[in-house]
Amino acid sequence: MTAALASHQLDNLQSDLHQLADLRMTNHAFSQAARAHGALLAALPPRYTEVLLGLLDRLEAGALFTEESCSFSHQALVDALRQWADKAGAVLDAGPGPA
Repeated sequence: MTAALASHQLDNLQSDLHQLADLRMTNHAFSQAARAHGALLAALPPRYTEVLLGLLDRLEAGALFTEESCSFSHQALVDALRQWADKAGAVLDAGPGPA
């Protein structure tokens, strides 16, 4: 059940990420939703949580900017979040490693 829930939460995160990329979801709403995916984060190695939280912190800080700037690129963060989601999916698909 936990693996299925983690997979479901990853699907939700990817759906939210599409909305974020299309500017149909705010940075804050995306970040809040992503942080709530406890089963997904628990199913991944700890480093994945560290990286995601760092990206979300940058995304929330970027909400202070109204357009692309030298210190913030919404598209670059969306791309990094997509890469994170792709790698997280590969880890979930591979299943648990040897004990």
